[in-house]
Amino acid sequence: MKPVAAIVGRPNVGKSMLFNRLIGRRLSIVEDTPGVTRDRLYAQCEWNGRIFDLIDTGGIEPSAEDDITALMREQAETAIEAADIAILVTDADAGVTFTDKDVALMLKRSKKPVILAVNKADRTGGDDPRIYEFYSLGLGDPLPVSALHGHGTGDLLDLITSRFPEETEYDDETPGIRVAVTGKPNVGKSSLVNLILGENRMIVSDIAGTTRDAVDTPFENKFGKYVFTDTAGIRRRAKITGGIEKFSVLRARIAVERSDVCLIMTDAREGITEQDTKIAGLAHEAGKAGIVVVNKWDLMEKDSKTMDKKRKEVLRDLSFMSYAPVIFISALTGERTVKLFDLINMVNEQSSKRISTGLLNDVLADAQARMQPPADKGKRLKIYYITQTGVKPPNFVVFVNDRELFHFSYRRYLENQIRGAFGFEGTPVRMVVRQKGDREE
Repeated sequence: MKPVAAIVGRPNVGKSMLFNRLIGRRLSIVEDTPGVTRDRLYAQCEWNGRIFDLIDTGGIEPSAEDDITALMREQAETAIEAADIAILVTDADAGVTFTDKDVALMLKRSKKPVILAVNKADRTGGDDPRIYEFYSLGLGDPLPVSALHGHGTGDLLDLITSRFPEETEYDDETPGIRVAVTGKPNVGKSSLVNLILGENRMIVSDIAGTTRDAVDTPFENKFGKYVFTDTAGIRRRAKITGGIEKFSVLRARIAVERSDVCLIMTDAREGITEQDTKIAGLAHEAGKAGIVVVNKWDLMEKDSKTMDKKRKEVLRDLSFMSYAPVIFISALTGERTVKLFDLINMVNEQSSKRISTGLLNDVLADAQARMQPPADKGKRLKIYYITQTGVKPPNFVVFVNDRELFHFSYRRYLENQIRGAFGFEGTPVRMVVRQKGDREE
């Protein structure tokens, strides 16, 4: 699990500019108007080999009464709760304000490690005397930084990564296959987790959006060890309104990223909706093993052909995930839920599978004999060899004479041949094409 750092502070102190500086690209909107960053953004950040998630929050106005600013405060509070470290950003030009003091008090109550960054310390050569005033916040040594020029940001990243827990702590605390239970609101995610755990561990309600956070729950049975994460339902962007709910979507996305297997839950009565497709796309793009779980099967009128017909519809609508197994369950009655464990174990194993270079190239030779590689303007694609370079998901590198000739259709054909020979059921595969003269990554 990647650690999380949250950037917080009052409006217009340069949080978004600092966020962009730390992640190395312009992701947050930066404008010299208080409160521009209303929605929380997060991005992956890497420093000295340590990877973590960085959250940018809207400015905190502790005494604000208007709805938008109150939501911004709510977002920041929930970000602090979920983060391993909070970075309080203040303004050297403005000095310590009453709002800074209120935010500092909020951070002290959270009991989280806090780094105090004094932004707009743009002077070079010698100490900036304005920094000493910030000791009054009682958060330790203030660190002068300049988000505009980059001064002090390396020291800030050093400090952030040094305060994170050791990476092994995350692994030791939660052994087992990590399973993220994802889907739209009210498709039965919490009901399924409760059924598996044998108790009402999650709040279950007919009101969409009851689950606000992604909750890790270790679980062990005769099939193995697991860590189930019940995630908040992911709604269409236009329907995401409250600050807490926006944060829930963020946590659901992070849960997908750090999972081994994603259960993509859908409602049997509704079929595959546009939002189901987007949620499945999150798992696919993250390279996670996936299982499509069609819930509420007990509420369907059916005959002997209904299940086969429904499976074909699911695979048609999720054509980019045709590798994923589909299971029909009822989280209410428990119908077929025990079969989930065999599927989880299977797709996790498939996602971790390694194939020797010799076997892969035997399949490659057979595939080229069946269908000759494409040619363009008299030049034919030559595939020299293929090798596997990674797992979760399985990664392959194909060496060719000209990558421009390696068309998508032939890539898909080759992937299908590999799947036909070795399985890889339930997992996406990645294929990188290299030609002679490419530099090694």
